[in-house]
Amino acid sequence: MIIKKPSIYIYVNQPNPSVLREICSGIEEEGVFYEIAKQEESDVNRLAWSAANDSVLGSGIGLSGSNAALFMRGLKLGKNIAYYAHPSNEESRLLGENSARVIKKQALKGI
Repeated sequence: MIIKKPSIYIYVNQPNPSVLREICSGIEEEGVFYEIAKQEESDVNRLAWSAANDSVLGSGIGLSGSNAALFMRGLKLGKNIAYYAHPSNEESRLLGENSARVIKKQALKGI
């Protein structure tokens, strides 16, 4: 039997290392686990959608290059909670924080 750990999934395709590091730092600051998985898909919207639907918590992040998106299970593909093209370090960290805050049912920061 395979049991999925309750984590935010981050699906990546050739991720910008600094963006990924800041996203992960934001999630860690909120005290939530995350898992990173490389994918063949390069569409950031599809990455985020797949990550959210695969995550037990229903929160997923897609990161393709320097483009990042936050998605929640149950929303239509392309209707992201947040999307950043070439986010700054602060925006990347905020994306990570908000992915955790959404599952903790807390108010989002900066939106």
